[in-house]
Amino acid sequence: MKIDKPGNSLPASSAGESTARVSGKDKSGQASAAKQPAGTNVSLGSTAAHVQSMESSMANTPVVNAAKVAEIRQAISEGRFQVNTSAVADRLIATVRDLIGGKI
Repeated sequence: MKIDKPGNSLPASSAGESTARVSGKDKSGQASAAKQPAGTNVSLGSTAAHVQSMESSMANTPVVNAAKVAEIRQAISEGRFQVNTSAVADRLIATVRDLIGGKI
């Protein structure tokens, strides 16, 4: 069975868009800016404000703990670094369970 692509295309502009794009020339022949209704307010709500505050606090947080990286690097170069294979295996299994939705 062949499925054809729909022939309907999206309209060039929405109904409200044509009135929102009002620009042209004023009486003196100079281009005038689009006129906006006076008193138009936009509120994004508390979630947007919360996301914005989280974003600004994350911007100030370093991605990598440079001191911890230097400590591990030094331990590896001195031969003191030990890998806890049991912990690595447990976390790997937990990650796989999370990725497949806990179906195991």
